[in-house]
Amino acid sequence: MLQDSFGRRFYYLRLSITDVCNFRCQYCLPDGYQGEAQQFLSVNEIDTLVNAFAQMGTSKIRITGGEPTLRRDIVDVVARCAVTPGISKVAMTTHAGKLASLATPLAAAGLKQVNISLDSLEPAQFALLSGQDKLAAVLDGVESALVEGMNVKVNAVLMRPWAESQLRDFTAWLKDMPVTVRFIELMETGQHKAFFKSHHVSAEPYLAALRQQGWQALPRGKDAGPAIELAHPDYVGNIGFIMPYSSDFCNSCNRLRITALGKLHLCLFSDQGLDLRESLQSGDVEAVKTFVTDSLADKKVSHYLQDGITGITRNLSMLGG
Repeated sequence: MLQDSFGRRFYYLRLSITDVCNFRCQYCLPDGYQGEAQQFLSVNEIDTLVNAFAQMGTSKIRITGGEPTLRRDIVDVVARCAVTPGISKVAMTTHAGKLASLATPLAAAGLKQVNISLDSLEPAQFALLSGQDKLAAVLDGVESALVEGMNVKVNAVLMRPWAESQLRDFTAWLKDMPVTVRFIELMETGQHKAFFKSHHVSAEPYLAALRQQGWQALPRGKDAGPAIELAHPDYVGNIGFIMPYSSDFCNSCNRLRITALGKLHLCLFSDQGLDLRESLQSGDVEAVKTFVTDSLADKKVSHYLQDGITGITRNLSMLGG
């Protein structure tokens, strides 16, 4: 089992397969994708990587981007992860712009869960925040994933001045919608420090208000992400909060990250990526295992985000959040 010097165990790998995204979210890529053409991890390299992590106790793989559905081989990537011995859950984070047409083949390939980035249910506000007038397509993607039996979670970044309307609209939506909406506190990144200062709002008062309204915390699984999730008997859906600025946020860390270029990041806000590409290209599973195990000795106790330290993370598309 992968374990760091603070006793934290790592059951969960976040695997980016591209840093390209065709949305222009204000808090991530407001000017659109500016990167250059690069050789992202191949399906064979991904196979080597996932086998190595599975042999070290990882049971959950989350495929991220950028936007992972922009890769033409996304179904093959999911299938390769899903058939790996030891991997019990394959999930994906997506803006869902293409999910309606991909839900059926992705489900057949073994995708069990999708986390859909959706910051507003109001069309004009959605277009403003995402840079794309595609709310209808995204909601079609939500419906298609539910029809295929996937566990659907919706990620909404909580931002001033829209936080009140976000909470109101999504809570009403959950009355009859069997999904979990997680409100994520805006995180500071290298390219967006000014945006963070003007738009960040704490989730604490919203969480407290919902608890007063009868929402109850759900138990957290060993391979779960960092969200506090709540349920209410009068609502079909659930609500969650991800609060990276809380003092104990890093205590329950159970995930590592790999970039689309094959670099290991011990934290979303680490100051460097550790290059695994040579071992992945050669298919050397044992070399990958040794490298990752040795690297864990350098994992820090905290992301230090509360101190304004953002590492080399220029924007969230680099590592998939």
